[in-house]
Amino acid sequence: MKPSITVITIGVDDLKRAVSFYKDGLGLPTEGIIGQEFEHGAVAFFTLNSGLMFSVFERKNIAHDTQLSQGAASPTEFTLGHNVQHKEEVDQVIDEARNAGATIITEPHKAFWGGYSGYFQDPDGHLWEVVWNPDLEIKE
Repeated sequence: MKPSITVITIGVDDLKRAVSFYKDGLGLPTEGIIGQEFEHGAVAFFTLNSGLMFSVFERKNIAHDTQLSQGAASPTEFTLGHNVQHKEEVDQVIDEARNAGATIITEPHKAFWGGYSGYFQDPDGHLWEVVWNPDLEIKE
């Protein structure tokens, strides 16, 4: 397997609410919900700057597609990281998430390793870390 990830899909409980949060609240570009003509196929894709695709798909449909039982959601299973170019952007993105309806878990603060970060949860409980790393160059 080549070291490449092209799509990250997160499970959500309410697809329309998730699309609204990410599109209208955070401004991620999308063509909206597609695949509604299929019983278990409605999904929305968001194109990120790096060429990575981010998608939201209902948890019940992931369970159906994989033939696994739908388990309880856990916000500490993984985090999604959003790195920014400037320290001040952490505050801006956290405020944008707050205004979009996110739950702020950790207000922006100086990190023990020298960066600056904060955490929020989307309406389905997924954890996002917004982080400025002084040693990381962000290419847009």
